[in-house]
Amino acid sequence: MRINFYKYQGTGNDFILLDNRNQNLNLSEEQIAYLCNRRFGVGADGLMLLELEPGLDFKMVYYNSDGRESSMCGNGGRCITAFANYLGVIGHKARFLAIDGVHDAVISETGEVALKMQDVKELEQNQHFYYLNTGSPHVVKRVQNIAEVNVQEEGRKIRFNSRFADEGTNVNFIETQEDGLFVRTYERGVEDETLSCGTGVTAAALVAAFTGDGANKNNCRIKTKGGSLEVTFEKVLEHNFYNIWLKGPAIQVFQGAIQVPE
Repeated sequence: MRINFYKYQGTGNDFILLDNRNQNLNLSEEQIAYLCNRRFGVGADGLMLLELEPGLDFKMVYYNSDGRESSMCGNGGRCITAFANYLGVIGHKARFLAIDGVHDAVISETGEVALKMQDVKELEQNQHFYYLNTGSPHVVKRVQNIAEVNVQEEGRKIRFNSRFADEGTNVNFIETQEDGLFVRTYERGVEDETLSCGTGVTAAALVAAFTGDGANKNNCRIKTKGGSLEVTFEKVLEHNFYNIWLKGPAIQVFQGAIQVPE
């Protein structure tokens, strides 16, 4: 089977985008994993289908690189918005359905994409980490000398421990630096560190606001290995956040066609 694809990245978090408005694509878990494989396929952290959705601009269907449908992806949501604009599905504003509900998105004149995230009303504080859901589940752990942390090894320990092994969790290591909050993320489904994670930096920003270290009242600038993002929000009480927006670049890298094994 030969398919046309588009490759996008948001601060190094990269995705394969497929136009499925005609419902002509029905990919298996193995085919999606093949496409995301960096040696045998296109290579990506995940794959998304853009589909039609009554009453909205489009629907986002997201799969991790292991081929399994996953929870919300923030950078993916921003990239599929840019893709919808490229296809002429939307102008500079979008309202679309993802697995965690309806999202709004806005494309600026400079091409940056701002994505509205779901409200967060629960934040679990433990002795060594925080746990919250920003569309996907995230552990947030403060560290020192973040550049020296073995994210793949330490992230796996938490992701596969007795509490999280069945459902899985993403794991974020954060450090407050002079020019902003630095975040490194281990992503479930990818089972490795990614250069950036949208729901992860959102979780990190909210934890920083909760602790008062690294975020002001309603804004947090984030650095990742793949680039910079910004999270804005409004906070009520200690751990009730709403009007959350994730902002940053979403860039088409290339497009092409590939033969996918049946």
